Amino acid sequence: MWRRGSAQVFRQLIRNNTTDTSLILERSINRVQLLGRVGQEPVMRQVDGRNPVTIFSLATNEMWRSGEGETSSSGDISQKTTWHRVSIFKPGLRDVAYQYVKKGARVLVEGKLDYGEYVDKNQVRRQATTIIADNIIFLSDNVRDRT
Repeated sequence: MWRRGSAQVFRQLIRNNTTDTSLILERSINRVQLLGRVGQEPVMRQVDGRNPVTIFSLATNEMWRSGEGETSSSGDISQKTTWHRVSIFKPGLRDVAYQYVKKGARVLVEGKLDYGEYVDKNQVRRQATTIIADNIIFLSDNVRDRT
């Protein structure tokens, strides 16, 4: 995929007789995949006449062995849970997520990271990290039974 894209860029450079390749060759990726459990039922919100958004939280767990037994089966097991805010703007996916995502369901979310700021109810400026989802894969069987 990368080779095909870079070949197209070079062809365009030759066609346009452009010598400044720094603008064209720089690529970036903002992609994230999260596998976890839904922490709250989805809510759908609409702000100031904009398109609605479906929002839910997702918990991911990280586990590791600590202490002297890091390489063996003994030692203490530690766990850290991280909560993520997932927002879905795509119309079809937004509606499906609102209807079928349930608290406790195991899902794989794919999307991009978005950083923003807001002012809370105490007029304090806060920063927020959100996952803007463009794909959700349902992994729990119990979600299919709730149609």
